[in-house]
Amino acid sequence: MNDPSVTLPLRSLAEILRSDFGVSEDYRYGPKWVEPRDAVEVDGAVLKWYALASAELPVPDAIEQVARTFLTQTKLEAKGLGFVILHRCGPDFYFLIVSTWRGNNEVWESVYYKDGDAMGDFALWPREGAHKPTFCVWELAAVCHEVKAWGRFLTSARDEAAAQAWARDRYEGAA
Repeated sequence: MNDPSVTLPLRSLAEILRSDFGVSEDYRYGPKWVEPRDAVEVDGAVLKWYALASAELPVPDAIEQVARTFLTQTKLEAKGLGFVILHRCGPDFYFLIVSTWRGNNEVWESVYYKDGDAMGDFALWPREGAHKPTFCVWELAAVCHEVKAWGRFLTSARDEAAAQAWARDRYEGAA
C-alpha cells in the first residue's frame, strides 16, 4: 500500500542515496523467468525444483544435471519438504539454493554456487559476517509462491494427499 501520509526522513534517504544504497551505478535490472522442473528426492528431503534465468541465457540441461547429481551425492543438512532454485546469474555463474521448511513455519536455506568451467562442481557459498545475503529480487518470485503453498499445506490435513497437492503446487512465470 502506498500511503502518502507516511514519510521517511528525507535527509537520511538523500545521504544513503549519495553514499551507499547497495546498487552500483552500472547495474541494469532486467527480466528473468522461473520454470518448474522435476522435483528431486535427496536423503531425508523432497524438493521442488525451479530453474531461474533470463530468456537469452536459460539454465543448460548439463548444468542442471551437475546440480542434481551434486545434491544427490552430497550429505545435506536440509530435511523435510522444500524447494530448490537453480539460478543462472550470468554467462557462467550459478547459485543452487536449497530451502526447506523447518521450525513449523520457517524457511531454512543452504546456498551453493558454481563459477564457470574452473569449478567442476558446486561448492558451499561462504557466508561470513553478521549481515548475510538471502534471496535476490528474482528468486523471491518462486519464494513468494512457496510461502503461499506452504501456508496452504499447514492449514490442510497435512497427510499424504495434502503433501501430494503441495508437491504439484508450483510456480511458473516472470520473476
